[in-house]
Amino acid sequence: MKKIKVGIGLLNQLIEIRRHLHQYPELSFQEFKTSKFIASCLDTWDIPYQKIGETGIFVDIIGEKADGPHIGIRGDIDALPIQEETGLPFSSVNQGVMHACGHDGHTTILLGTVHQLYQLRSEISGRVRCIFQPGEEAEGAAQQLIDLGVLEGPSVDGMLALHLWPHLPHGTIGVKYGAITASCDDFVIEIEGKSGHSARPHQAIDAITISSAILQALHTLVTKSSNPVEPVVVHVGKINGGTASNIVADSVILEGTTRAVTFETRNKLKSQLINLCEQIAKSFGGNATVRYKEGHPPVINSESVTRAVEESAIEIFGPEKVVHLKEISMGADDFGAFAEKVPSTYVRLGTALEWKQAFDLHHPQFEFHESIIPIGVELFTFSILNKLQKGVDKS
Repeated sequence: MKKIKVGIGLLNQLIEIRRHLHQYPELSFQEFKTSKFIASCLDTWDIPYQKIGETGIFVDIIGEKADGPHIGIRGDIDALPIQEETGLPFSSVNQGVMHACGHDGHTTILLGTVHQLYQLRSEISGRVRCIFQPGEEAEGAAQQLIDLGVLEGPSVDGMLALHLWPHLPHGTIGVKYGAITASCDDFVIEIEGKSGHSARPHQAIDAITISSAILQALHTLVTKSSNPVEPVVVHVGKINGGTASNIVADSVILEGTTRAVTFETRNKLKSQLINLCEQIAKSFGGNATVRYKEGHPPVINSESVTRAVEESAIEIFGPEKVVHLKEISMGADDFGAFAEKVPSTYVRLGTALEWKQAFDLHHPQFEFHESIIPIGVELFTFSILNKLQKGVDKS
């Protein structure tokens, strides 16, 4: 299979698209103008599409060569509540909203991929579903699209996604087999004691003392809930309790998050955390109620789809441009909802330039050089045409 290059005409269009998206960012589930803009690009290219949910869009590219697998590609379209400080001439015009996580790049890359694959549909066996997903920075957006049937009609056999990554050199493809990002679940612990005067503490039940004991005990979950070599996070980021220095507090609220890289540990953390809090509070004569909200599952890359993308990257860009990521990111991405349903891979696309300071994701000065766009397009296009249209191993 020949390498599929992005021509200068398309590249110029994609750069204009990226700059428009960056200049007019919208928050999760508010991407109404973004969705209309994506649709207008597809209309210009005479590419049919379908809407899903309020702001989601997907394009089905039906291969004309033969029957084959149904491969999905996800691109996220939402921005963050951050005031931009890049100084770019196309900086955000929406106060307090910025594409600080590279989703303008992801959307542009997916649009370029749609354009290329649609032109090459006579060479495609099967079908490619390109999903422009809203609300990745919010809660459960991917799962909402799944519930609406985005993986059905016909069933999707495998999924792809990429994320721009300022921790790798520009143009480097970072791959990882197995878990690549963690789950992200939130909890609220409501501790109830009995109020009283600090001069007569024996007549009260101190909710602050209970909360202190719970805080100390939560750290044991990190070492007791999983294999010692498996990363786990249990973090309390907010405490609220007490009214005055001489009053025994009757209530305290703790809020925090847990992160895990396997479903087994994720489930174990939930049950152990709830049980631990309830038992500690009870031992002091108080009560603890835990509200545990499951968020994004871990992203666990399948071996077959990851290998297909890795081999494609090596063939296109050379082995020196492909890196095996050593560490799992304890950050989260709701692409895990797709990866939980079908064999998938989520790769990193490096954006760090030698001559320029690289700012991290979600930083008000995060940016990337637009020469990364054709690299993403070529990676997706070649992986589909050269590897994935031959089938996905579901084992």
